[in-house]
Amino acid sequence: MTHPTTLPPSTDPAQHPAAFAAAFNTGRPELVAQVYEPGAVFVPAPGSTATGPGLHRANAEFLSLGLPITVRPRHTYVADDIALLIVDWEITGTTPDGTDIHLTGTATDVARRDPSGHWRYVIDNPFGTAAPAEQQLNSRP
Repeated sequence: MTHPTTLPPSTDPAQHPAAFAAAFNTGRPELVAQVYEPGAVFVPAPGSTATGPGLHRANAEFLSLGLPITVRPRHTYVADDIALLIVDWEITGTTPDGTDIHLTGTATDVARRDPSGHWRYVIDNPFGTAAPAEQQLNSRP
């Protein structure tokens, strides 16, 4: 079986969360990186931001759980080439080391349409405004 080196980028901002989930669920960080624009900001925990290599490391931590993500877009607001996406998400299951995980959140994300018409995250804030400590990845047992 061959594995994709790319995934189709989204041309509809409401579909961008599904493009992210498809990339995430491959477990391949290089595919997840394709849904972000250069210079994007990731918020791995409330009050903490990551860009560039730090963004990719933070996403790799989520990927290391070895569990799929499900997404349910709640709202999409578009102004020209900018979109605000409100997305419910969940990662649930047992990690390779046997740890039971149940992470949920409501993301508040910003995407921008690039010159080719594809949407990419500029800001990916998976915990929205805040999350209880037990839902933050870096606080798992």
